[in-house]
Amino acid sequence: MTFIEKLNAAWAGNQSLLCVGLDPDITRFPAELEGKPDAILSFCKTMIDATADLACSFKPQIAYFAALRAEDQLEDICRYIKTRYPTIPLVLDAKRGDIGATAEQYAREAFERYEADAVTVNPYMGFDSVAPYMEWKDKGAIVLCRTSNAGGSDLQFLDVGGKPLYQHVAQLVAEKWNINGQSALVVGATFPNELAQVRQIIGDMPLLVPGIGAQGGDIAATVNAGKTANGTGMMINSSRAILYAKTLKNESYADAARRVALETREAINLHRS
Repeated sequence: MTFIEKLNAAWAGNQSLLCVGLDPDITRFPAELEGKPDAILSFCKTMIDATADLACSFKPQIAYFAALRAEDQLEDICRYIKTRYPTIPLVLDAKRGDIGATAEQYAREAFERYEADAVTVNPYMGFDSVAPYMEWKDKGAIVLCRTSNAGGSDLQFLDVGGKPLYQHVAQLVAEKWNINGQSALVVGATFPNELAQVRQIIGDMPLLVPGIGAQGGDIAATVNAGKTANGTGMMINSSRAILYAKTLKNESYADAARRVALETREAINLHRS
């Protein structure tokens, strides 16, 4: 099953546009995991199990693992998702942006080592930086377009032939680069007007949408701006708000994560039709 086929099935099967980001910060882990050598693996597996029926995708951020020399635990986490929840797309958030043989190795890292269904990539070295991922015909390349951070405007709003650069990127991916039909774009929830403009340019191509939850993006505005005609088309990511949800009385950290994930999915679903 290709990335897009798996994503379509997950949207329908879990009735969800929620992408659960896996950004393990050991300084915020529950006390019961303190000092355990496999704390990252244990924490992430608990989050995965708590939210798997509520998510359309999981998105581990590679930097959180690499900084702690925990790539082996990331491998185990990716394998766990692929084995236990094979119908849910695994998106590796790596934002790779090199070319040639180096990019080929990054693609192997994402698709062989971590067995990801898709990986985030940076397009600012041109098509050369995206092409090696296209060689994996069933895998997804999710291209940075209009990112959720304020500083993205430093480059993404530069005028390119009468339109901002992020719109040029969207048009390039939609019209020229999406050679296998497995591409997607990253567009932040913090900019719903730009999100709507990208949707007009790209048609039904999927969007990975960071910026709700801890970054404060508005769910209603995000869904209304980015959904496709059938009420799908997005992986709306929430990481910290779910992973580190404040526990209520007699509630475990897994229960708290599930509660926030469920509330988020339902808030998204209110605006899909």
